[in-house]
Amino acid sequence: MIPPIFSPAADRYENGMKYRRCGRSGILLPEISLGLWHNFGDVDTLANSLKKAHYAFDHGITHFDLANNYGPSYGSAEETFGTIMEKSFRPYRDELFISTKAGHDMWPGPYGDWGSRKYLFASLEQSLRRMKLDYVDIFYSHRFDPQTPLEETLQALVDIVRQGKALYVGISKYPKEAADFAYNYLAERDVPCLLYQGRYNIFNREPEQEGILADAKEKGCGFIAFSPLAQGLLTDRYLNGIPEDSRVARGGFLKKEALTDETIAKIRRLNEVALRRGQTLAEMSLAWVLKDDLVTSVIIGASSVEQIERNLKALDNTSFTPEELSEINEITLA
Repeated sequence: MIPPIFSPAADRYENGMKYRRCGRSGILLPEISLGLWHNFGDVDTLANSLKKAHYAFDHGITHFDLANNYGPSYGSAEETFGTIMEKSFRPYRDELFISTKAGHDMWPGPYGDWGSRKYLFASLEQSLRRMKLDYVDIFYSHRFDPQTPLEETLQALVDIVRQGKALYVGISKYPKEAADFAYNYLAERDVPCLLYQGRYNIFNREPEQEGILADAKEKGCGFIAFSPLAQGLLTDRYLNGIPEDSRVARGGFLKKEALTDETIAKIRRLNEVALRRGQTLAEMSLAWVLKDDLVTSVIIGASSVEQIERNLKALDNTSFTPEELSEINEITLA
C-alpha cells in the first residue's frame, strides 16, 4: 500500500506549543525542539523516522537539530532528513527552522575535523546535499578549536551567511572566554550569533555556574539546551536497576559507572519531587530547563512517537516554587 501524501495538522500552531524569542532577533523557536543525534540514522527505520518527524511538526515543533556526523553512521541522520524533506516537508520548508553543525570528526585526514575554514565550508556543502536543501537556517561551529585561530573559524561563519548557505550562525560548547570573543567578532561584522548550544540539565549546571547563560542573554544571543535528561538518567528508567534495552546496557554514551548508588539515590529523590508536581521525572527535568527566560529551547531525542508525546507534557507546567527549586538544588548540588 502506498502511504498517503503528508498533510500536516491544521491546528499545529494552536495545540499547545509555545514559542520563545531567540535573543535579540526576529526568530521564535518552539520551547521543545527535536534533535536527530540518535534514532534517525541508517540503523533506524525510515518509517519510524517519518512518523516522529510528522508527529513533531503536527505538534508545533518547527526546529529540527542536526549535525554532519549524526547517525550512526556519520551523515546518515542528514540523509534521513533529506528523505523526509523530499517525501513530506518540501512544501513546508518555510515553516521549518533547520540546523546543522561541523566541528567534530567527520572524515579521515587533517581536513575532516575541528574548526578550519576548509572543513567548515566542505562540511556544510556535504550537509546541504544530504539534506536536499539550498540553505540551513542556522549553522554552528560545533566545538571550540584551540589550535585554529578563532578568527578563521568565525570568519568562515560570516562568509557562509554572506553566501546565503545559512541564514544565521551559532556556537556550541565554547568556553566562556571564546564565546565572548565570538559574540563580539560576529556582531562587528553584522552577523550576530543567534544561538549558543550547550549541555544543560539538573545534574549538569555548567552553563549557569560558568556564567554562559547570563552572558548569552546579555549579548542578545539565545541559548538552546541539549542532553536535558542527562542521557536518560533523569527519567524513571533507572529507578529500579538497568533495563536490558537501555542505553547503559547497550554500551552507549551513558556508562554503567555513571549509575552509582549515590546517583540512583538522587534520581529517586528527584522522582519524588516530580510526583508531587504531578509530573514524571522526565517531564519535570525538561520543565526545569525551561523554568526561566535564560533558555530559548530544549532539544529532545526520541526513539518513538510516544516518547515525543510524553515529553511535550512538560510544557503543561514549567513553573517552580522557590521551595521546589531549593529542594532540587539540595538534592543535586550537595
